[in-house]
Amino acid sequence: MDDLAALRDLNRDYITSVQTSDVRRFDEILADDFLCSNPDGSLVDRAGFLKQTALPVKISGLQAHDVNVRLMGDFAIIHARTTYVGPDGRPGSGRYTDVWARRQGHWVAVSAHVTRC
Repeated sequence: MDDLAALRDLNRDYITSVQTSDVRRFDEILADDFLCSNPDGSLVDRAGFLKQTALPVKISGLQAHDVNVRLMGDFAIIHARTTYVGPDGRPGSGRYTDVWARRQGHWVAVSAHVTRC
């Protein structure tokens, strides 16, 4: 599988793992030094992200749109738009930027930034 296809698959896994609270999958794809900027402005490390991911998800129907994978050698940036249904049944949207690095032959997420509109 080429790098672009691998990153697209990892992006799908990431979105699915958010929706399903799949801590196990995140444990496989997050770098040890992973950091995430949350929509509320907080910055969490890998352990904090896994802890918040384990909580039941309050949104449904999370989907990524307009996914743009920018490959730069052993480094990649993924930008995308999201849509979902909030706990009150109202539609929501946002954007995310994920940064990936190839380490020891495998792509791992090193950073994420999430916004909600």
